[in-house]
Order: sequence, then structure tokens, then C-alpha cells
Amino acid sequence: MTWRDAIDFVLSASPNALHYQEITERIIVQGLRTSLGATPAATVNAQISASIKKDGDKSPYVRVDKGSFMLKAGAAVEVGASPVAATPVEAQEEVEEDQYDIVTSFGMFWSRQSVLWQATPKLLGVQQKGAATVDVSKQAGIYMLYDGREVIYVGRATSALGKRLYEHTYDRLASRWDRFSWFGLLPIADNGTIGELPSTFEGSKLIPALEAILIEALEPRQNRKRGDDLSAVEFMQVEDPELQKKRVKATLAAAMEKL
Repeated sequence: MTWRDAIDFVLSASPNALHYQEITERIIVQGLRTSLGATPAATVNAQISASIKKDGDKSPYVRVDKGSFMLKAGAAVEVGASPVAATPVEAQEEVEEDQYDIVTSFGMFWSRQSVLWQATPKLLGVQQKGAATVDVSKQAGIYMLYDGREVIYVGRATSALGKRLYEHTYDRLASRWDRFSWFGLLPIADNGTIGELPSTFEGSKLIPALEAILIEALEPRQNRKRGDDLSAVEFMQVEDPELQKKRVKATLAAAMEKL
């Protein structure tokens, strides 16, 4: 199916509104798409949001909460169930989340041991099971180093996140961190390529983006909502396959020594 057909299929089968992440998961589980790209959830959100923004009242979708959508009653779709009536959210909530234009992607509590550290390391992540793996080593943004759960260092990477983190494997912090989180500013295309840093950012978008980063990173107890304004694409870490090859070689070498 096309993305739009798959979205319509999932929404028409649900009596309730679904978050775009849930829509994406159902598309994957039901095998409605064979090609997912690197950012399937972001693609689903963009497809629906673009329809609402460009088609207006003619769009078959209605946003009922931030990131949650359903089909309008009477919307023309090819598949079976009849969409139920929905009350759209207020107009100011229908705009796309502004801070996505600032923070495009992030990864939380990635393991240092899952990276093969070298001058140009690979920082591999996947947005969702079944999606393409992306190397974010050339991202630009900010990062945090952890000793367990404690933040011990906050830094910035102006050009290559991977290279900057590699430097911390042999500097004064080398023995003090075991995990890291990162927040990237460069756009990531559906084919996994990383784009260029925008020349300017709107000031009004910086405030919600900074707040969202702090809530996501620090998880303060009095903030009841978990960084809900951070509408960036989260990537889950994937171990560098070269590490597995090294372990296999080491095991074989050890076995040969015993012979």
C-alpha cells in the first residue's frame, strides 16, 4: 500500500483516535508496507499533517489531540469500518509542533559498549522495528554523558557527534561515563541521509524546544508530562555489527589457543 492507503486502512478499522506512533506500529505489524524507510513514524505524521494543512475541510483526517488522529465521519476510504464523529482540537493546537524544526531527532541512554570507538565511529540507531538503520555520527547538537543515571557532562557537537564523543574515550572523562544521550538539529531524510543545519531559527520555536530537551533529559519529578513537546524522532540504539565480528574472532582465537 501507499502510506496514505495504509494510514486510511488502520484508521478506518479503529473506533478511537490513534497517535501517529500507534498508526505506524499497526502498519508494520499488519505488513501493509514492505518499505518503511528510516523514519516511518515521522512519515505517517507528515502525511496526515500535510493533508490537514493543505486540504483543510476536504482532508479525511481530524486531529483530536496532539499527535492523535482519526478519520472524519463520512470520509471516503476504500476499506470497511465507518469512521465515527470526532471533535477537532482548537485551531492553535492543529499546527505542527514548532520545535521539530529545531530538534529533529534524539537518542536516550545509549550504551558506550555498543559502539566501536575509533576516529570516525558509527552511531547506529533505528526509529522503529523494521525501519532502516541510520548512522547519526554526523549529527550536530548537544549531548550528555552519564555515570549510571547521573549526568556528569553536557557538551555540544557543532559538526560530528561521533567524533566529539570519541574524544571523550581518551580525555579526562574517559573512565567516568558508560552511557550518553544526544539531541540532533540536522534533519534526517526518509532514506537515512543527514541534511544541513538551517542558517536561522525562529526565536519563538527555541523556547518550547529547550524546555522539551530539559524535560526529556532530566526527567524532573514535578513535570507530570514527559517532554510531550519534543516531537523529534527518537532513535533506539543498534549495536555496531563490527563488535559482534570482533567477539566471534576473539572466541575463535581463544579456542585455537586451547587446541
